Amino acid sequence: MSRRDEILTALATAVDGMDEAGAVRAAQEALATGIDAYDAITQGLSRGMEIVSGKYEKGVYFVPEILLCADAMYAAIDVLRPHLKAEEGKGRSPVIIGVIEVPVHDLGNDVAVTKFLQKAREVKAGIIAISTLMTTTRPGMGRLIAALKQAGLRDSFKVMIGGGAVSAHFAQEIGADGYGANAMEAVRIATALEEVRK
Repeated sequence: MSRRDEILTALATAVDGMDEAGAVRAAQEALATGIDAYDAITQGLSRGMEIVSGKYEKGVYFVPEILLCADAMYAAIDVLRPHLKAEEGKGRSPVIIGVIEVPVHDLGNDVAVTKFLQKAREVKAGIIAISTLMTTTRPGMGRLIAALKQAGLRDSFKVMIGGGAVSAHFAQEIGADGYGANAMEAVRIATALEEVRK
C-alpha cells in the first residue's frame, strides 16, 4: 500500500472509529505529504462516512455513534478546508449544505428547515444540499421542499439530497431535483444542476 493510500485509509478509519484527534492528525499528514485537500475529503473522510452509514443500516451503530463519527469528520474538514482550491468556473452560485434536523430533539448538529431557507436567501444560493444518515430525519427533507413551495421560492433553488438513509427514488418521491450517492456524485450532480439554472 502506498503512503497516499495509507493516509486516506487513516482518514476513513478515524471517522469510522469516532477518533477526532486521529482524524485531525491524518488530515495534517495528508497536507504535509501533498495530498490534495479535496481528495482527502472525498477519498478518505467520505469513504469513512460510507462505512459508518453501512454500520447504521445494519444496526451496528446508532445515533450517538453517528454523531461522534461526524464530529471526527468535521474536525478533519476544518483542517483541510483552507487548502481547498477554488473552482475555475465563472458565475457559480453558492451551495447551502447541511444535515437536516432530528425531529424529536436538538442534538447539536442538526439544521432546522428555516435555517436552510434563511441562509439560502442570505447568500443567494443556487442549490440547497441536504443529507441524513437516519431514516427518522427523512421527513425533514420533504418539509424543506414544502416550505420552499409555501414561501413561493421553489423555483428559486435546486434541491439535492444525499446520505445513507435516502435514495434516488426517495428524492423523486419528495420532489427533490437530484440525489448524490456519494461526495463525487454529489459534485457531478450539483454541477449539472447549476448548468440547468443558467
